[in-house]
Amino acid sequence: MSEEGRMQAMYTLKTIAETLNTSNDLSMMLDTVIGKLLGLTGLTTGWLFLIGERGEYSFIADYDLPPALQRQEKQPMRCGTCWCLNRFWDGRLDNAVNVLNCKRLEDAREYQWGDTYDITHHATVPLRSGEKMLGLLNVAAPNKEHFSESELALLQAVAYQIGSAIERMRLYRAEQRRADLFAKLGGFSSALGLAVNECKHLDSLAETTVSLLGQHYDWPFAALLKLREDRLVVQAAHVVGALQRRSLYEDFPSDGLNVVQRAIELHRVTKLSASEVQEIATSSARSLPVPVLSSGLAVPILSIIPGEAGVLVVGYAQSSVLPQADHEVLEAIAEHITASWESLKLAEQRRELARLEERNRLARDLHDSVNQILFSLSLTAKGAESMMLGSAELEPIREAMKDVRSLSQEALKEMRALIMQLRPAGLEKGLMSALQEYGAGQGLQVVVHRSGMGSLPRSVEDGLWRIGQEALNNIRKHAGVNAAEIILHLSDREVTLSVSDRGKGGAKRRGALPTSSLGLSIMKERAQALGGRLEIVSSARKGTTVTVIVPLTSETVEN
Repeated sequence: MSEEGRMQAMYTLKTIAETLNTSNDLSMMLDTVIGKLLGLTGLTTGWLFLIGERGEYSFIADYDLPPALQRQEKQPMRCGTCWCLNRFWDGRLDNAVNVLNCKRLEDAREYQWGDTYDITHHATVPLRSGEKMLGLLNVAAPNKEHFSESELALLQAVAYQIGSAIERMRLYRAEQRRADLFAKLGGFSSALGLAVNECKHLDSLAETTVSLLGQHYDWPFAALLKLREDRLVVQAAHVVGALQRRSLYEDFPSDGLNVVQRAIELHRVTKLSASEVQEIATSSARSLPVPVLSSGLAVPILSIIPGEAGVLVVGYAQSSVLPQADHEVLEAIAEHITASWESLKLAEQRRELARLEERNRLARDLHDSVNQILFSLSLTAKGAESMMLGSAELEPIREAMKDVRSLSQEALKEMRALIMQLRPAGLEKGLMSALQEYGAGQGLQVVVHRSGMGSLPRSVEDGLWRIGQEALNNIRKHAGVNAAEIILHLSDREVTLSVSDRGKGGAKRRGALPTSSLGLSIMKERAQALGGRLEIVSSARKGTTVTVIVPLTSETVEN
């Protein structure tokens, strides 16, 4: 290279370095730099691709692009592949090289997209920062089919400068984003803390959590999923300003399920490909328009309760390398969500313990007062009856005392049944065992059947216990038989409890409840409190079947 050439190269590098330090706006800086480079080297056209870790590329800057490549908002540059990208992906593009021809320009001529400025060839220069490959710079001029070694060396030196500037700007933007995300974390955390005090159930808290994510952050998609028996539960999903208010089991594609399982097993943030996050978003928010997502993150939400695990999934609309700041803030958000859920569970347990304690107190009071009075009344009536035995004149009174004793014993039996309802000893053995023992205590032969695997939430089990007790009481009082059958079916979506007898039954009816029946009304109210429904099928001489159906993922209302 001549002295004049060396001086020109040094001047070019100096000008490019000064230009690279004039702006922190990446796109604006690259447009300016390409223009300066072309002006200093006598070239006319240039463009730049950024390439991500997964091989996806984005057309980010250009200068004086031929009209043929600008059609439909520069669509020819934004899709498809070419020789230089293939060499980059194969790892064969280490330095600046001549390109024999340009596939994109060949397509433009073949399909007659417009003027190509007589450009047929370009030089391809890899952009890097240290060992990190970042993208490609292409430069060209009309009728120029070859670049000299000195030209390629200058382009390579410029590419190093551009690569270092791109990496510096990425780090700068990452720090800015980190500061912004963590600043928003304070507001999100405060709002979530208030929501814990207002929400009574995990489903409503999940919806509130996802809604708050949409309010505080710019992720176009976010969803809370729960893993249960190798299936995913959609607790709530947010898509660009809309909230999917559903808590249903969904049939997720195997890729989505595998991603969630992997994130939970690894206990760390897991990157999602475009296809993985798109499938999860489409399955999570089926009634909402889902944007095109290019990447995503899955963050495990681990619980102190064995067997419970969930995941927070967020999606990105723009193709780019995910900044580390998003990883960090998502881990912090997951910790806040875990803490809020556990606080809500502890609050539910405290309320449940308070209810149990109140029932136990009432049961003790009834046992120590009314129960003892009824027992004393029964003994007194029996003693009075014995004293009148043998006297014809007192026979009517003795019969009255006999009736008093019988009524007091019946009342005592009813009182003991009520106390047992208030203090349900035996549920620790399971719902079906408890109902079978209770029925035996009422003089009934109870046959039980169960299908489906899994455990019931405590509130649901307690509600079914109360409904089953009332149904068995009705059989003892009204059916005229001493046998009953109980069937419990547990599925992913709901639990069904049926209590049947083959007794007298009543007029043919289905579903409707007599307005005068207090017991049936109470059962209906208990079923509705669990978010379920009560059905009754009764027919004369064919018996009665009481069925309660409770969804396992819907919100329940506290009594």
